[in-house]
Amino acid sequence: MTEPDLRTLADTGDLPALQRRLHSATVPDVVEELGRLDGSRRALVFRAISKDRALDVFEDLDPQIQRELLDDLREQATAELIEGLDPDDRAVLLEEVPAGIVNRLLTGMSSDERAMTTTLLGYPAQSAGRRMTPELVALPQPLTVGAALEHVLEQSHDAETIYLMPVVGDGRYVVGVVSLRRLLVSDPTTPLTQVMSTPVMVQATDDQEHAAQVVRDNGMLAVPVVDAEDRLLGLFTVDDAMRVLEKEEDEDVAFSGATAPLRRPYLSVTVLRLMRVRVPWLLILLLAASLTVAVQDYFEETLDQVVALALFVPLLIGTGGNAGAQCATTVVRAMAVGDVRMRDLPRVVGREMTTGALVGIALAAVGFVPIGLFAGWDIAIVLGLALVATCVLATTAGSAIPMFARRVGVDPAVVSAPFITTVVDSTGLVIYFLIAQAVLGL
Repeated sequence: MTEPDLRTLADTGDLPALQRRLHSATVPDVVEELGRLDGSRRALVFRAISKDRALDVFEDLDPQIQRELLDDLREQATAELIEGLDPDDRAVLLEEVPAGIVNRLLTGMSSDERAMTTTLLGYPAQSAGRRMTPELVALPQPLTVGAALEHVLEQSHDAETIYLMPVVGDGRYVVGVVSLRRLLVSDPTTPLTQVMSTPVMVQATDDQEHAAQVVRDNGMLAVPVVDAEDRLLGLFTVDDAMRVLEKEEDEDVAFSGATAPLRRPYLSVTVLRLMRVRVPWLLILLLAASLTVAVQDYFEETLDQVVALALFVPLLIGTGGNAGAQCATTVVRAMAVGDVRMRDLPRVVGREMTTGALVGIALAAVGFVPIGLFAGWDIAIVLGLALVATCVLATTAGSAIPMFARRVGVDPAVVSAPFITTVVDSTGLVIYFLIAQAVLGL
């Protein structure tokens, strides 16, 4: 028999059964189910979680869910949760909280925790400095491996991670990094400088997505975060990097579908919010789609003279739009993972124009005979040429527009496939009717 979910248990008010269910479930399962509940049920369930697990669950919740949960908990419980968070997680949460509440929460913390949190909040939003952890073990350069291990044992209780540690010289300048594994397998008398590696670092002011990509691309457990002079400030860990990349991917997926990111679990979002994040984008697309209507109106006389042209309008604009969407999706993804940069623009556009031409020729060749037999060979020639031209136009727009968007500081995903599709629809129709006028002598 399937166990009842947390929502059902919260509705029945069976507290012992709810506590047993929470005790047997893993932390990720509890986090997932809490994200599916509304505010009152979520607070009821969270209060039933044992004290030793509550912080683990709270740390893994989305910041928006954390903020709403804090609103529904008693002030004492709120203070304990905030105090127990790692400084970087605390800073991310406090981004979502009104300034007055932030001040009250900061006042209730210990001086050390308050100082670390205030320092992180002083860095720009969406920066590596806001996401780094200042709780780390830094190893002085003159140590031997044995002395370094003793230093780790002395300092590890205050550190968020000890799997990778920066090596610092005078003035906390980062001169290398070393993993705990490397220390454990090395001779204790070996100088630390002989086992450390060249550091891969990010600056505190770097964008958090860039920092996350550095962690991912180098296969690191963490990277040192430094100031402009390479002095150690903190560590950007792999778990934070994965969260940042997941958030950025969610935003890209949302923008590619012409909607705003929800920034929270789907089932915890109200229908009104779903409507609000979709309507503005659809209104913009509606206005853009009116260009297609205007083009058809302008070439009304051409359509009146050759009615058969109208039959293939959906085929043409659908093909062009799909070609543009395919290209835009590929290029935005390539930019997101760092495969393509602005300096690659000529190569990317050239490749996509060639691809568009070949795709158009292939489609025209496949459809030429059936269209010729159905509507006449003149119409087949018009449609074939229009397919080639439209596919070239679509792939050119799909490759160039996202890259120009990045150059002017706009997220390429915002220039999403639906927008490119709508633009290609109207311009593709212009090409279609101009080719028809030239070939048919209209």
